[in-house]
Amino acid sequence: MTTPKPITFALSKGRILEETLPLLEQAGIAPAEDILRTRKLMVGGPEGIRYLIIRAADVGVYVERGAADLGIMGRDLLLEHRPHVMEPLDLKIGRCRLCVAGPMSVLAQGRPSHGSRIRVATKYDHLAEQHFLKHGVQADIIHLYGSMELAPLVGMASRIVDLVSTGDTLAANGLEIEETLCDISSRLVMNPASYATRREALSSIGGRLKQAVTQQEE
Repeated sequence: MTTPKPITFALSKGRILEETLPLLEQAGIAPAEDILRTRKLMVGGPEGIRYLIIRAADVGVYVERGAADLGIMGRDLLLEHRPHVMEPLDLKIGRCRLCVAGPMSVLAQGRPSHGSRIRVATKYDHLAEQHFLKHGVQADIIHLYGSMELAPLVGMASRIVDLVSTGDTLAANGLEIEETLCDISSRLVMNPASYATRREALSSIGGRLKQAVTQQEE
């Protein structure tokens, strides 16, 4: 008898992982090892599940390509990279906002006028460009991977587009929010082909996670 192929579940490294683990525990599908401490990038779990621990930006790629059957990723990355995946469940974790922000002195001058050109620092190139184009503004995108708040301080950009949770980092660096583009949370995503061929198993995991989300909100 052949051994069934494991269900591969991609998890994001970093802050969101700490919020993900209680949900997996509640759903009865926690990893077999402490993935906050291990240096392994793939660990086992119950019921034929194996977990991949990868960069948040790579989860969509692994799921879209079928290297993972399902995963957890932020709505910001879904909107920015637009992977071809199913999005059956909002896990209600990793909540924050995607915002346009800038120095108070710049924002006091008002929003950019139609037809103007501004420099914007972000790692959300597509979302930032589309947002400003919608208002008739040409955004010269400066792609950064972190510490966006520095760009306006050194004159490299007049605005940033980035995730904001408390706003404390913005305030500490003399920046404030100009506009909120959308609310963000982490989502369960699935590979469409995996769902077609392993519907029962993936639906069961999705259902258990949905129940865990409901219990955490009570």
